[in-house]
Amino acid sequence: MPLRYGVTVGVADNRGVDVSQNQAESQIAQQRTALRWTGAVTSTLDVSVPHSARVWNYWLGGKDNFASDRAAGDQVRAIFPEIVEAARYSRAFLRQAVTYLADEAGIRQFLDVGTGLPTADNTHQVAQRIAPQARVVYVDNDPMVLAHARVLLTDPAGATQYLNADLHDSERVIREARATLDFSQPVGLMMLGVMGHVGDPAQARDAVRALVSFLPAGSFLAMSDGTATSERVIESHRQYNESGAAPYHLREVADFTAFFDGLDLVEPGVVPLGHWRPEDGSPKVVDGYCGVARKP
Repeated sequence: MPLRYGVTVGVADNRGVDVSQNQAESQIAQQRTALRWTGAVTSTLDVSVPHSARVWNYWLGGKDNFASDRAAGDQVRAIFPEIVEAARYSRAFLRQAVTYLADEAGIRQFLDVGTGLPTADNTHQVAQRIAPQARVVYVDNDPMVLAHARVLLTDPAGATQYLNADLHDSERVIREARATLDFSQPVGLMMLGVMGHVGDPAQARDAVRALVSFLPAGSFLAMSDGTATSERVIESHRQYNESGAAPYHLREVADFTAFFDGLDLVEPGVVPLGHWRPEDGSPKVVDGYCGVARKP
């Protein structure tokens, strides 16, 4: 589904409740402040059009979303009620993958592409709980996302950088990330819930392979994305894509698996969200697949 994160000031709850008028006005003020902070024009904030990151925030139980986002989210949920569960399992995969990379694999550098809006347990928070010296670079080309990231994700324990760049411009991403990351050492490349925004399968594979090509041996790729694994999820995405939000393209499982070609998959391989080393030990099948693989 759309970008995996949502903004939550404080700890996210699981209610997904509507905000009051005062809260809504406060949210608008916060977003305008954030946009001014990055030099963006406040008039570009059109809350009448759903935004994929804010819809995702709504499904995660966050508060930084608007009526248009909730309407689009409810439209999807009416057809595919499991979307909220899928969103939370996608979030859990981030924790599981970063924990594996930082703890078991010893990765101390992370490149998180398609960051989305920040909430609790962001990549740098999970990694730096395990290794305070871990370095993290976030990449996104959405001014609203970057504004919120810079305003809310302040003073991390280790080095953290935010880049305004497009994932298709891999040379620029790597060039600017070098200010924080040492590409002579292994890197954990995180691409969670982002490649569905690239419609053409070949173009999507090329974008991922280009980024992986810059990484040294011993680096890892962690990915998750929505998959066309049920009629209900296909129909819900069709209606979501007609809502005015940026389209999100579901992949066939075989197409998603192809992102890992040439890499060594970490057990349990490419599996449904909820099956990759589940935190509670009880795997749950949801629409969407994920995997982690090492560059030999």
